[in-house]
Amino acid sequence: MQKYLELLEVQNLKSYFTTLSGTVKAVDDVSFTVEKGEAMGLAGESGCGKTTTALSILRLLPQGGKVTGGKINFKSEDILGLSESEVRSRIRWKGISIVFQGAMNALNPVYKIGDQISEAILIHEHGVNNAQVQERVGKLLELVGLDRTRASNYPHEFSGGMRQRALIAMSVACNPELLIADEPGTALDVIVQAQVLKLLRELKQKLNLSMILITHDLSIIAETCEKTAIMYAGKIDEYGDVTAIFKEPLHPYTQGLMKAFPSIRSQRVRMVSIPGLPPDLIDPPSGCRFHPRCQYAMNVCKEKEPRLEEISKTGHYVACHLITKG
Repeated sequence: MQKYLELLEVQNLKSYFTTLSGTVKAVDDVSFTVEKGEAMGLAGESGCGKTTTALSILRLLPQGGKVTGGKINFKSEDILGLSESEVRSRIRWKGISIVFQGAMNALNPVYKIGDQISEAILIHEHGVNNAQVQERVGKLLELVGLDRTRASNYPHEFSGGMRQRALIAMSVACNPELLIADEPGTALDVIVQAQVLKLLRELKQKLNLSMILITHDLSIIAETCEKTAIMYAGKIDEYGDVTAIFKEPLHPYTQGLMKAFPSIRSQRVRMVSIPGLPPDLIDPPSGCRFHPRCQYAMNVCKEKEPRLEEISKTGHYVACHLITKG
């Protein structure tokens, strides 16, 4: 596995939401690192805490959400210790940017594409004149495969794939070091989705970006990332090198996700779904949160929460009593 210099370190992150029904433990003791020039995939079912993790890193949790514990170190500086003005001026867009899920909803329908990209530049870049900004916007559009004349168009004049490219252009407008892409293929057909993923890979190389790719599709992670974290019910169940995890998935949940996706190369087999439903995060199961759906569950799984432990020198981590014998 290639060695990188550490850029982002998330330590024991806890992000909870206060609701009328109780406290939702959306992200509960999550830890991982992203190295310089590395792409990490964050995978799991809908509602497992992937997007909440991303919004916690950028300090963008919606009303009712709060980071209640842990650290988020970006270039060795704890983001959680910064003021809102410091995060806005130094971290968001300039250090860490995000491509939000749903390109149509993420763009303002009453503003031209060029104006929306310009806004990100003007807020964070001082001493640039209008001509310089417009030239930057044109180059950004060309960088993502769009004609610079499309800067004068509105979002409704773009196809879904073009809107996603415009969002990506906006996300790299201030030269961030880390890009978070939240389900970049949502609502796109498979051909356009492949084009967007190819674009992200190319930008990663051209701009020396680090990346967190959020998805429920493991095949996207296999094609795009060097490392992956598998999330379930607010926790990371398996974490490490993509090749090692895809070659030998150890956690029963990871194995279940693998079996739920067909292969176009191997012999056709019936897809196997994971039985049951994700747990209620207001009152999650005791012990391992996956044990009610796990065919290998033992008594210890119901009583004791497994720790994420390293099981090989390649940096492969698993939180499962069956594997760690803990």
